[in-house]
Amino acid sequence: MTTFALVGAGPGLGLATARRFGTVGHSVALIARNTQHLDDLTAELARDGIKARGFAADVLDIESLTAALYAAGTSLGTIEILQYSAVPRADFMKPVLDTGADDLDAPLAFSVKGPVSAVNAVLPAMRELGRGTLLFVNGSSAVRPNPNVAGTSIAFAGESAYARMLHDALAPENIHVAQLIVPGAIRPDAEHSSPDALAGRLYDIHTERDGFRHYSEPLPD
Repeated sequence: MTTFALVGAGPGLGLATARRFGTVGHSVALIARNTQHLDDLTAELARDGIKARGFAADVLDIESLTAALYAAGTSLGTIEILQYSAVPRADFMKPVLDTGADDLDAPLAFSVKGPVSAVNAVLPAMRELGRGTLLFVNGSSAVRPNPNVAGTSIAFAGESAYARMLHDALAPENIHVAQLIVPGAIRPDAEHSSPDALAGRLYDIHTERDGFRHYSEPLPD
């Protein structure tokens, strides 16, 4: 079986999605900065009988991210599914009138250079395999710019444009690229935006391969 690689592994959506893909037989590669979190997540998945390993990397460090994905593919098997759902830092979210040019360096590295680097790391093996899925998870500012979180809005727009271009360019190669927009907070009690509901939705997007942009629920007016 092939590998599901998750960039931005955490105890909420990350764990739920890893469990969803792992229970159908995929090996799971968890990528995050905090090694203790990775150890905890892999141990929890192991209790469910899921083969998982953690790989420490920072998406702001392209070399570490690329190395982690290469190590994951080498040790666990070809990465067939890549999910990029790293959570932006709070300091990316300044109001637009307080945002200077230098304030965009980290958000753009996080949400544009990070995804580009991750895709370039896994795409050759997907092409060799003859199939693949690239999943991008974003908040509502990716499609509706929010002046209160300018850095993330600008960077998410760039990530969205990149993912959309990939969708069109890779479809003839049986590599499906899709974006899931989560308008509000991810909460365990949310009907459509709980970790488990979103994990199920992402798995369905992978299997059904229908369209580029999806919403966990409608955008609020």
